[in-house]
Order: sequence, then structure tokens, then C-alpha cells
Amino acid sequence: MKHEANRPDADGFYGQYGGAYVPEILYKTVDDLRQAYLPIIESADFQQEYRRLLRDYVGRPSPLYHARRMSEKYGCRLYLKREDLNHTGAHKINNSIGQILVAKRMGRRRIIAETGAGQHGVATATACALMNLPCTVYMGATDVERQQPNVERMRMLGAEVRPVHSGNKTLKDATNEAIRDWCCHPADTFYIIGSTVGPHPYPDMVARLQSVISEEIREQLAEQTGRDYPDYLLACVGGGSNAAGTFYHYIDDARVRLILAEAGGMGIHSDRTAASLQIGTDGILHGSRIKLMQTDDGQIIEPYSISAGLDYPGTGPLHCQLYASGRAQVVAVNDDEALAAAYELTRTEGIIPALESAHILGALPKLTFRPDDVVVLTVSGRGDKDMQTYLKHLKT
Repeated sequence: MKHEANRPDADGFYGQYGGAYVPEILYKTVDDLRQAYLPIIESADFQQEYRRLLRDYVGRPSPLYHARRMSEKYGCRLYLKREDLNHTGAHKINNSIGQILVAKRMGRRRIIAETGAGQHGVATATACALMNLPCTVYMGATDVERQQPNVERMRMLGAEVRPVHSGNKTLKDATNEAIRDWCCHPADTFYIIGSTVGPHPYPDMVARLQSVISEEIREQLAEQTGRDYPDYLLACVGGGSNAAGTFYHYIDDARVRLILAEAGGMGIHSDRTAASLQIGTDGILHGSRIKLMQTDDGQIIEPYSISAGLDYPGTGPLHCQLYASGRAQVVAVNDDEALAAAYELTRTEGIIPALESAHILGALPKLTFRPDDVVVLTVSGRGDKDMQTYLKHLKT
């Protein structure tokens, strides 16, 4: 079964979602990237340098761990893809390393980024330190407060962290400010977007750079189970980069069920949620047509989640298409469910997940498996950055 709309067309559309809606001042910059990214990424010299850095610097391949006690509880064969064990503590480094190599080949010498939970900011600051390039990271003031360890890591790495005080002071607002910066400095600046959002070609470029996740899953499953595909693939989704990487090589494989967990917040029927796939309507944000939390007249509704990385009013165009077509099942996981799931993994398997990953763990009780089902769940980041939140909700 092949769904052509699950891959972008020449204009960057996944079905009705995607595209490149950018101001005129950015048109040439975005079009230059559109023309350059595939020849660069597919070139032998890029792949050689990228793969070497993933192996020797990032520490890939990340393990695929058979979680035996969790498997017993949920009645399946549960495997955890351990992106939390990457250098910098999350999947984000795969993308930041790849995009900075693209930037260098395009002659861009100034790097900017946005961040919510701080993991993309840390990954980009790390890549910039490695490549000796200046780095500016925009971060909502609310996230600066709740993700202080990552703020200090970025500063230690030499990045300038610019708190954003507009709007809800979270990821959406950080992205707004990064785009404003980009508009003011289009000639020399490369914007490393952290997720599968933004104007084409960013959603496709990020998905390709994160596809190493599903590439490794395929090889590791074959080694551990004797077959190269799971029955279920599970990932959390905000903007969608770890999910895109987890799903990439299985999107058109009908044998594999795709499960996404988005942030329910205080409940999808409350006014404090970030479940944009289930309650959003079609609109344009940050250069792409996606499903958005918005009013009838198109004003953005401020999202809410206990997780800074999922606190975004929309989801990337690939995931919008997967949801609209029925290819992916979407589950909303509320704050309390995510916290309970994080403590369960910590005390059952000795792994402290990031709050983002806790949301997909919180989807497990909502699903029904057979004993022989092979289930792969991506733990996209580790929980060091979320310790203050976890300790505030500690259950002894």
C-alpha cells in the first residue's frame, strides 16, 4: 500500500498540508535552500561526513532495548528506541548536525534556532561549537524558567539565548522571533528549524535527517526478532521530528500501525491543551499549511502542556496528512497521565524519560496488544531537564 501524499510533492505539500508561505524578503533564501538541500544531503561527501559524526560524535546507533517488565505489563514485546542516549540527550542532535553541514556548504556563517524544551537549542549550540559558528537561540521566557538547566548548557556552549516575552512566552513565540530575525538577516543567516514544521523544504529536510532512527530500527529489529518491521510504532508529536524519523521507512508499510501521542494538557475539551491534530482546523502558521488551534477568525489559540517541547499550537504537515488520511492513530495524553507514565518507566525499567516521551508512554494503557505483537516506542529524550517538574509531582 503506497500513499503518495505521505511524501511531499515538488511544492512541499503532503496532500493539502505543507507548502511555503513566506514573506517576499525570505523568498530567495527559502528557494535557495529548496534547490540546494537534496543535492547536498544526497551527495557522497555530505553522507560520509554526516555518518561519521553520527557514529563518532553523537554515539549512534542508539540502542533498541527490550523492556521486559513493561512488556509483561502491557502484554506485548515492547522495545524502546533509546534516543535519550544520544550526545546532548535527545534525537534533536541528528537534525542539528545535518543542517549545520548544509549551512556550511551553502556558505551561511550565522546560525539561529528556536527551542521549547531546550533540547533543540542545546543540540544546535553544540553543533555550532563543534563547527566554530556563532549561534543565537530564541526561547520563550516561560520555557527559560522551566528549562533552566538547558539554558545554562546553551550558554556554556557559547550560544546567545534570547528570551521571548510576547504571547504565551513559549515555543510558538520563540519561533515568531526567530523568523523575524531571519527576515532581517536573510543573506548570511541559516535558520536551523528543530522540527518538521516551517516552509518547504524544512519538513522534508528534517524528516530525512531524522530518518536514521527508523533506518536503525529496521536493522536492529531484524537482529533481535528475525524480522525488520514492528506491528506498532509509537512516538510523541508536537512539531513532529522524532515521530517523522521513527516512521520514515515504514510510512507506506501497511503491516505497521502508526501511533502518535499529542499533549492533551488538562484535557482536549478544556481551554488548556495542545492537542492540535484532534481539535485544530486548517490554517497557516510559520510558513506552512497545517492543522492549528485557532479561533473562527484565524487568531491562534495559545496552547498548553506540562511539556515545553509539545507546547505548540500546530503539528507538521506530514503528521497532519497521516492523521487526515487515517494512516496514523492519534491519542491525546493529559499531563497527569504523562507524569504517571514517566514514573512507571523510571521505576519499572530504570529509565527517566523526558516529559515529551512520557506522553507516548502514557498512550500504552489506551492501547490493546496481543502477546506476540512487536511494539517499538521511541524515547526521544532523557528527563534530566524536567527534574524540577517531576520532583514537584513526586509520588512516593
